[in-house]
Amino acid sequence: MTSPHSPLDLFDLSGKVAVVTGGSRGLGRQMVLAFAQLGADVVIASRKLEECRKTAAEVEALGRRALPVACHVGYWDQCDQLIDTAYDHFGRIDILVNNAGMSPLYDSLVDVGEALFDKVVDVNLKGPFRLMAYGGHRMHEAGGGVIINVSSTASVKPTPTEAAYSAAKSGLNALTVAFAHEYGPEVRVNCIMAGPFFTDISKAWDMEEFAERVQNNLALQRGGEPEEVVGAAIYFASAASTFCSGAVLRLDGGGS
Repeated sequence: MTSPHSPLDLFDLSGKVAVVTGGSRGLGRQMVLAFAQLGADVVIASRKLEECRKTAAEVEALGRRALPVACHVGYWDQCDQLIDTAYDHFGRIDILVNNAGMSPLYDSLVDVGEALFDKVVDVNLKGPFRLMAYGGHRMHEAGGGVIINVSSTASVKPTPTEAAYSAAKSGLNALTVAFAHEYGPEVRVNCIMAGPFFTDISKAWDMEEFAERVQNNLALQRGGEPEEVVGAAIYFASAASTFCSGAVLRLDGGGS
């Protein structure tokens, strides 16, 4: 038992509604389940509705309400529809997580076509901008809320193999600060700058090269497990971070 004023009470999300893009798998799924375990109802958004439904069933098994929504965040009309659908269904949004992202492989920078470049920027930057602009506006008008962006250490350590992705995520870092000022003090906006996590994207890695790289460059000398994003996400989503806005938190195992 905790006292009514226990520090643990700061992490209680009872009565809150969270919207998580890319919420059906990887880091997004872990955040969805963690929010639900702390009492929140959750809107789970991704391009594949069936995958959203599977995660929604996991949330409902925890005793919380879940709404699966098909949404391609690269299209602004679908971003607006996602926010409107959440408000129509639950009547509020307290937590918005911009987690959806993509970083497709290519042979060289000269081989990156316009369509591929646009797709990367649309999903990683343009969509989050609109979700923050429209969703943040509605949260601000309602009196408060929090926005959590999921960026990448590639935003500050770009390589030729992920140039467009790095540029888009760097832009997301900048938007975090801009929107924190736009909608503060009612809405807090923060960012998790994620390092290498063993999500679906890691299936394309050369694991021998990866092991050598993290041995030399990360203090913890390993990649992160998806559930290890949960602590940072809960901190930003909850009352534990009421004096934190415009922050970009590096979560990368101690990169140099």
